[in-house]
Amino acid sequence: VQLQASGGGEVQAGASLRLSCVASGRTFSSLTMGWFRQAPGKEREFVAAISRNGGGTFYADSVKGRFTISRDNAKNTIDLQMNRSKPDDTAVYFCAAPESAIMTVFDPSAYIYWGQGTLVTVSS
Repeated sequence: VQLQASGGGEVQAGASLRLSCVASGRTFSSLTMGWFRQAPGKEREFVAAISRNGGGTFYADSVKGRFTISRDNAKNTIDLQMNRSKPDDTAVYFCAAPESAIMTVFDPSAYIYWGQGTLVTVSS
């Protein structure tokens, strides 16, 4: 099983960026999937999650209203659209998936599969 994240880069504050994650080795269409991030010297934190059919989305307060998570189960992908980016968004972003249904989408320990991370740098 592999999760491959892409789309990171360096942008100016206020700019948009779209991250993508492709899953291979199994299908995750029946499971919630999420994005987390880790800034230098900080713990990994929850960013967003999406329910198996895309009908439910969850966001950290710090990104609510600016980021949008989406998924395409036919392609086994999830995306994170980042708008109005801020320097505080600078981090390595990871996509993640659980082994089975989870109760707490915000807890990174609930996720078993992780992508390699993609670096997002937002300069002021």
